[in-house]
Amino acid sequence: MPSYTVTVATGSQWFAGTDDYIYLSLVGTAGCSEKHLLDKAFYNDFERGAVDSYDVTVDEELGDIHLVKIEKRKYWLHDDWYLKYITLKTPHGDYIEFPCYRWITGEGEIILRDGRAKLARDDQIHILKQHRRKELETRQKQYRMENLFINRFMHMFQSSWSDFADFEKIFVKISNTISERVMNHWQEDLMFGYQFLNGCNPVLIKRCTKLPPKLPVTTEMVECSLERQLSLEQEIQQGNIFVVDYELLDGIDANKTDPCTHQFLAAPICLLYKNLANKIVPIAIQLNQTPGEENPIFLPSDAKYDWLLAKIWVRSSDFHIHQTITHLLHTHLMSEVFGIAMYRQLPAVHPIFKLLVAHVRFTIAINTKAREQLICEYGLFDKANATGGGGHVQMVQRAMQDLTYTSLCFPEAIKARGMESTEDIPYYFYRDDGLLVWEAILKFTAEVVGLYYESDQVVEEDQELQDFVKDVYVYGMRGRKASGFPKSIKSREKLSEYLTVIIFTASAQHAAVNFGQYDWCSWIPNAPPTMRAPPPTTKGVVTIEQIVDTLPDRGRSCWHLGAVWALSQFQENELFLGMYPEEHFIEKPVKEAMTRFRKNLEAIVSVIAERNKNKKLPYYYLSPDRIPNSVAI
Repeated sequence: MPSYTVTVATGSQWFAGTDDYIYLSLVGTAGCSEKHLLDKAFYNDFERGAVDSYDVTVDEELGDIHLVKIEKRKYWLHDDWYLKYITLKTPHGDYIEFPCYRWITGEGEIILRDGRAKLARDDQIHILKQHRRKELETRQKQYRMENLFINRFMHMFQSSWSDFADFEKIFVKISNTISERVMNHWQEDLMFGYQFLNGCNPVLIKRCTKLPPKLPVTTEMVECSLERQLSLEQEIQQGNIFVVDYELLDGIDANKTDPCTHQFLAAPICLLYKNLANKIVPIAIQLNQTPGEENPIFLPSDAKYDWLLAKIWVRSSDFHIHQTITHLLHTHLMSEVFGIAMYRQLPAVHPIFKLLVAHVRFTIAINTKAREQLICEYGLFDKANATGGGGHVQMVQRAMQDLTYTSLCFPEAIKARGMESTEDIPYYFYRDDGLLVWEAILKFTAEVVGLYYESDQVVEEDQELQDFVKDVYVYGMRGRKASGFPKSIKSREKLSEYLTVIIFTASAQHAAVNFGQYDWCSWIPNAPPTMRAPPPTTKGVVTIEQIVDTLPDRGRSCWHLGAVWALSQFQENELFLGMYPEEHFIEKPVKEAMTRFRKNLEAIVSVIAERNKNKKLPYYYLSPDRIPNSVAI
């Protein structure tokens, strides 16, 4: 009778092993085997990290094996199991790999296909077509977009700090870190300007091509800041003026969840200047959108505390936009949209599923946790942030109207803000490193696409791929044409770009705006999560005492510090960009492409490390060895 050797690999993570009964059936072109219990006498099967082999004898020849059925039944108590893969040695000496890399919980059956990536057109056998269809039907019931995005969304600590130095009582000093340098230099204009380029929200600064009418700044106001003996208009024409506009915050309701503490928001406009040293410095700040006598333009030539408080208001507004839009919406929620669409529309055998699955790892789980603990009612946003209590939902609703596909295409986003020139803006490391990583990912995705799609026509005719792209557009973008998200993809080039958007968003972009949060936001005056007094309406009246009383109280400062610390930490056993330990692809050409991808990333690591040598403020958030594969924290 024909005999097969079945090898089963159990995961090495905690609690991956199981004591449950494991049954296996083989499905081939000539028939299906009986159900076999995988069990060896006097042996503890399926222990954590184990690779166990079993001989399975069948009554008659099964033909070519296409599917393996695994059934788990309770032994004593339900015992979850993490199955990495199964390999099969046939009676003819051939080896077939069946990747799994997932938890099997409760009682039930899973069916695995062999590891070769296949487009739908490649499946001609009925049982394979049926398996493909049933897998997607099951996933579409599990993964729904109904509650995604915006559809659902401490009295004893309310005393003020005494002065700026008092914030050190909760500030964790770690020698030679960026956070300590921020604490020592946060009041300086150079440090303020630098953060727009390389802080944790480096996506807002734009080259100013025309002074907005709502910001009536004149040459006379700022001439003490201009170093080239030119008028403000001439500086604009030469490309030396930049602007950051927080218009999105205009009219957003401030947090009212705590009746004992009034909280306030502003919608500033900040004008910046590239000086003769090519450094970016602020030259004018208006704290709200409508000009007028009660909305003065603050200048570096104003009284020290007037100017300082104006900059603090900008930093607080920047924190709100960063957390809710740059971080939450543009990386966490967008990655969830891509992930859910992938699970709903692409079977596990599809090459695009195999490519993307590592880049949505834990994303749905971490976003669920955020909904339960951070952005929910009475969550951290309500406790610590001025945009809590519903303001953050209003912000996401507004920002969704401006969210476009091109804004997620890194090179296009940089160009749209007029920030692409390395000669004009030489210290924009977020741009420089991001472009290197983008190009490496694009080259890799193009290689993989080329392996499975020999022509543009094959791309266009891949209905599962088209359903995936349409799912993102219809459910994620609500079918909004202005988003520019494609409804379909008709070329290999556009598919490579689309996949690069997904991978870059989940890995590099998230790393750039997440892991610097402790560095830049742990010193509370540099990133206040709330303000307890309204923006000043006149000049010459601000005191140091008023500033301290405006900054967050002790309780909210502690909540904030704990949050930015937690968000800045890597996961245990983090998988960084280019790491694919779960071998969903078994084909040699793809593995070779992965090897080339890793080598390209290693070269980028070296370039960034060399650039950072001896820098007082090194920029390392986009070094590939610090970029996790997915949004998982």
